[in-house]
Amino acid sequence: MKQLIQNQRNFFDSNTSKDIKFRIKQLRKLYSVIKDNEKYLMQAIYDDFKKSEFDTYTNELALLYCDIKDAIQKVKQWAKPKKVRTNMINFPSKSYIIAEPLGVTLVIGAWNYPYQLSLVPVVASMAAGNTIVLKPSELPAGTSTAMAKIINDNFNPEYFTCVEGGITETTALLAEKFDKIFFTGSVPVGKIVYQAAAKHLTPVTLELGGKSPAIVTENCKMDISVKRLIWAKFLNAGQTCIAPDYVFVHHQIKDEFLSLAKKEIQQSEFSFKNGNYVQIINEKNMHRLIGLLDSSKIHHGGTYQISERYFEPTLMTDISFNDTVMKEEIFGPILPVLTYDTIDTVIREIKTRPKPLACYVFTSDLTIKSRILKEISFGGGGVNDAVMHITNSNMAFGGVGESGIGAYHGEAGFKIFTHYKSILDKPAWFEPNLKYHPHTQNKLRLIQWMMGQ
Repeated sequence: MKQLIQNQRNFFDSNTSKDIKFRIKQLRKLYSVIKDNEKYLMQAIYDDFKKSEFDTYTNELALLYCDIKDAIQKVKQWAKPKKVRTNMINFPSKSYIIAEPLGVTLVIGAWNYPYQLSLVPVVASMAAGNTIVLKPSELPAGTSTAMAKIINDNFNPEYFTCVEGGITETTALLAEKFDKIFFTGSVPVGKIVYQAAAKHLTPVTLELGGKSPAIVTENCKMDISVKRLIWAKFLNAGQTCIAPDYVFVHHQIKDEFLSLAKKEIQQSEFSFKNGNYVQIINEKNMHRLIGLLDSSKIHHGGTYQISERYFEPTLMTDISFNDTVMKEEIFGPILPVLTYDTIDTVIREIKTRPKPLACYVFTSDLTIKSRILKEISFGGGGVNDAVMHITNSNMAFGGVGESGIGAYHGEAGFKIFTHYKSILDKPAWFEPNLKYHPHTQNKLRLIQWMMGQ
């Protein structure tokens, strides 16, 4: 690990990766490498999850391709020095800000969307002009091997390399000094990464998770609200960091909501065979999800097959925050339904808990919408939709509080892998005597006036 990182540092110090033409060339190569290996990547993720080509393209590769194209088109503008106004006290001079890459970066990917969550941060670091060490999650072994192969066969390891392995390899990487670490995963592991980075004062972006709420009010467009909510919850078998973790439903529409939700699940026919459902990542998580069930509160679903890692889309009702299913992030296909009387109750309950990565409100009430957006702190979300905000690279994606630090996608991703260097550029042909000895009251008054005080 030491030699790998030193080699990357030497390459970075050669200034090769800082060149905009080089960045664009590498981004285009990454795009081509992924395109040329699409079938291989799709087979690997199918072997790991039984994830279909449709789902792999729509919620893994499509977002990746969009970010690469966006970076190729806009990196020149993002990296261009920005002129800023010079204040009077510095006359005559000019001021500008230079975007410079941070250096050697480490990207630690997540298992639930292994291509998207590993490679989109890589695109941002590449666009910013850094070198990159990618450590994909070892849990989906097929996708980890596939990424390592296509990257290490096509890129100079001194610039971009993929390191496979588990806790031992990740620990060894974290012991080294990087100029930036980007981590996607759970809160407990995020804390470990943060502590390791602190020893070197390395800046960190953490994309974590939490219990993201959805709120369904009595005056929403019920049919479309339920359709969108059920799709968002059971996409990837619920193994989505921004999936609605639980739903608050107004007590007056509880029965209607449950009836429509059950009907939507049945009509969606979630299954491996239909290509719209995936396996739970491993047996450990299967047993964890089984432990969240309370048979007396299952409204629909609740069956599972451990050998197939299949967990049926499940609705639970009559739930309170005292239930086991509400004690941790579910990260699976279980949707607890809670009821409420007033929006004040909803806001209070959410605000007393860690800030969620996402929040969704389904309503036609402008006052409720405004209150949710203004009074609840969360990473990002949607009104009358769920999950889809991540598809717009013009909006930064990230958490707040325990759900994450920093945000990326599009220019926001470029910025987190960049240092902005402020420059005051002053000519040598003129120098006023204001700041020099002797100090006088007239000089002081003039300085105060020039500083706008």
